[in-house]
Amino acid sequence: MVSKSLSFNLHLHPHHQNHLFSNPKPNYVLKKSIFPTNITIKSYPLPKKCYPSPSMTSSSNQSQLISQFGDAEPDPTLINDDLKPTPAAHRTLSGVDMASLWVGLVVGVPSYYLAGSLVDLGMAWWQGIATVVAANVILLFPLVLTGHPGTKYGISFPVLARSSFGIRGAHIPTLLRALVGCGWYGIESWIGGEAIFLLLPENVKASSLAESINWLGTSPLAFGCFVVFWLLQLGTFWNGIEGIRQLEKYAAPVLSLLTLSLLMWSYVRAGGFGHMLSLSSKLSNSEFWALFFPSLTANISFWATLALNIPDFTRYAKSQNDQIIGQAGLPVFMGAFTFVGLAVTSSTTVIFGEVISSPIHLLGRIGGIWTKILAILGISLATITTNVAANVVAPANALVNLSPSTFTFRRGGLLTALLGIAFQPWRLLQSSESFVYTWLVGYSALMGPIAGVILVDYYLIKGAELSMGDLYTLSPKGAYYYFDGFNVAAIGALVLGLLPVIPGFLNKLGFLRSVPQPFVLIYNNAWFISFFLAAFVYWLMITLTPA
Repeated sequence: MVSKSLSFNLHLHPHHQNHLFSNPKPNYVLKKSIFPTNITIKSYPLPKKCYPSPSMTSSSNQSQLISQFGDAEPDPTLINDDLKPTPAAHRTLSGVDMASLWVGLVVGVPSYYLAGSLVDLGMAWWQGIATVVAANVILLFPLVLTGHPGTKYGISFPVLARSSFGIRGAHIPTLLRALVGCGWYGIESWIGGEAIFLLLPENVKASSLAESINWLGTSPLAFGCFVVFWLLQLGTFWNGIEGIRQLEKYAAPVLSLLTLSLLMWSYVRAGGFGHMLSLSSKLSNSEFWALFFPSLTANISFWATLALNIPDFTRYAKSQNDQIIGQAGLPVFMGAFTFVGLAVTSSTTVIFGEVISSPIHLLGRIGGIWTKILAILGISLATITTNVAANVVAPANALVNLSPSTFTFRRGGLLTALLGIAFQPWRLLQSSESFVYTWLVGYSALMGPIAGVILVDYYLIKGAELSMGDLYTLSPKGAYYYFDGFNVAAIGALVLGLLPVIPGFLNKLGFLRSVPQPFVLIYNNAWFISFFLAAFVYWLMITLTPA
């Protein structure tokens, strides 16, 4: 069949090796259609150096093929057990397992806040939920597309980044992704610390230890609870990705049950959702659209980090269908859980006579000590399942990729946790605006151009075909060595995609008092602008560069 192909590594043009943007050693794919019809092609056994591309292999022997690196051994500075392609025996995630992963990720305090924060800013209840769902439908496309090479080749995000940014240049996108993960780790840990704070006796919470210190930005008591929860989480990722998988698998039904119970409680106590349904928009038409686009960007940013490093999980999927089916549930789960958050929050006005937007504070008031303990355990479980899977895996793998001989997954996870403290998450969560429009929108400007470059390179430039051996070599003849290990085109596109967003970001932080309106609009749509700009610039650089 014409669709079947045979991959060879050929050195047809040695002068390519000196070019900044071209692959010095292209992975040519010779298809049946390129041969003249008057030539008979005989079938001979393949020598060891030439093996079929993974696309033409069955799932039973694919892992054996992708584990071959040609004649040369992989460079020891580029590989260890965490960076090797995942063998077939370890590719066990079904579509249900992938969906369970997303349930564990979605059910958490930050997701609970999303639609409610938009209603606080003036949207109607249905507009807030629709914005969240729309953002996640859009994000589903880069999630599935980036997950493809993870499942096809069994490689993690850092290894995939080598193909587009270069063997050494891959450290740039992976460390940027890791930096955001560290920030999120701190945020989730702070939320877990708030749950511990609620369990403390009232006299302790009323003591001088609960008074805020200016230089710290919070109270010693709250900071202490944060540290306790921070320590409790360390054991959850000590067993690596398999331990995380088991945690997500068994936590998903528990979290679903607790979420449903909270929704039913609020419905019964408030006599229905009439109050929520009466929440109409406080915005004019122009004011709504001015709020909608930055809100859409912020909600895309919420999982834009996972859209980058999703190969860290899809590398364990049984098939492409499993990874696609499992991820298709994201918009549904996000829509359902943000509905719960909004419905429960609005019902607190009827039940308690005041709005209680924090689920932690709410759970502290809905019953006796045992109800409170059960609720806090649920919050803790939800926080840990989100934090470990979303915010430990990517930074840990990035650090392993940086120095395989120094870092293991455990060591990388520990350093991630330490850096999470340095982000001072209590300051990021001071208001809905600082959380949504400074933190979420701000880092989307980093995630967008990285995703744009990787997707254009993998699908449009390389045709979804990678040379596995070249992903693990520092040889100048390697396909992904580019210029001294750096793909200058990819790095340049990343920088150019980021530049237009910087003035608006500095204005949001207060470093610039005012900026021209176009820069404000660019910042409000940071993920879209940076994604498409970097993708186009990278494609232009590659296609216009002489072969």
